[in-house]
Formats: sequence, C-alpha cells, structure tokens
Amino acid sequence: MTGIITGDIISSRSGDPNLWLTALKSELNKYGASPKQWEIYRGDSFQLEILPKTALKTALLLKATIKQFKSIDVRLAIGVGEKTYDAESITESNGSAFVNSGDCFEGLKKSTLAIKTEDATFNNPINIMLDLALLTMDYWTPKAALLFKTTLEHSNYNQVEIAKVLNRKQSNISAGLKRTGYDEISKMLQFYNAQF
Repeated sequence: MTGIITGDIISSRSGDPNLWLTALKSELNKYGASPKQWEIYRGDSFQLEILPKTALKTALLLKATIKQFKSIDVRLAIGVGEKTYDAESITESNGSAFVNSGDCFEGLKKSTLAIKTEDATFNNPINIMLDLALLTMDYWTPKAALLFKTTLEHSNYNQVEIAKVLNRKQSNISAGLKRTGYDEISKMLQFYNAQF
C-alpha cells in the first residue's frame, strides 16, 4: 500500500513563483528525492508518494505551506492503493494508488482537498470531515497557516514553546490556534490515522 498526493497551485500566476516554489520544494524534500518520490510538472502541478498513514498530515502541511503566500491556494487529492509499476520518475509509475489519486483530483470541483481509497465506507465520512475542515482551512491567513504548520510539525510542544519558535506572545497562540481550527482538525487526523 502506498499513498499518492496529486496537487496543483490555485492562482499560481498571482503569487511570486520564486517564493512559493522554493517553499513547496523545501516541503516536498522532507519526504524524499525528486523525481523518484516527488516531482513538479507543468510549472505548478506536483505529485508526491507518501506512506498512507502520513498522507493526510502531509497534505495539511502542504496546504499550510502554500497558504502562507497571499492570493494562492492548493488543490490536493490523496489516493491510497497499490503501486504496481515503479518507474525512475513518480509521474511514470502506476498502480491503483495513482489511479485513485488521479480520479480524486479530477473530482475536485469546489473542494480543495479529498481522499480516495479502496474502501468506500471510509471515503465518505473522511471526505465529509475534510469539506467541513476546509470551511476554515480555505480561509487561513498567511499568519494562521504558519501557526498551524508550526504547531502540527511540533505537536509535542506546548503553546509557550510554539510562541518561542514563532517569536509571538503565548496569549496570541491560543487565540490563533482556535481560528485555524487546530483542535478539530487534529481530531480528524486521529480518525484518519486509526484506519491505517
């Protein structure tokens, strides 16, 4: 079993590609090397192979990375399944994980994040949860996105430690995390992780 995240930047031309592309590559590099584990193609689209268990957390971190830049966002489709053909480049590899990710991506109409696995009884509830989470995530400010990303990356830190990392007041951290929907999104992550 593997996880494939297919993504593309929304309104990529309205942001400075030097900034968001550097941030995107830096985030993707944490999960392996290009073009084997990840690849950017057509300028603003990308694909990443990831363990199914960490796929949703990774997608949230990718969204928070991109939302730190004003006026752009990212569409992300997670596909979970098999990898039956392993090529030198991820965009040439194949299997049900790739098909699920592609189908899921094609199905993204108004939503910016969805999941497709082999298990329909799991797909329905997780995608409803994602749609609800996106009511908050799609409207993150750059500051909120940075706070969410930092807190998710350092989930063992308390708010005082997060405040130190971001050089902010601890009182601002608590209010900021409420606005990002951090606690509720964490519960969704726990539900997702329990399936794998």
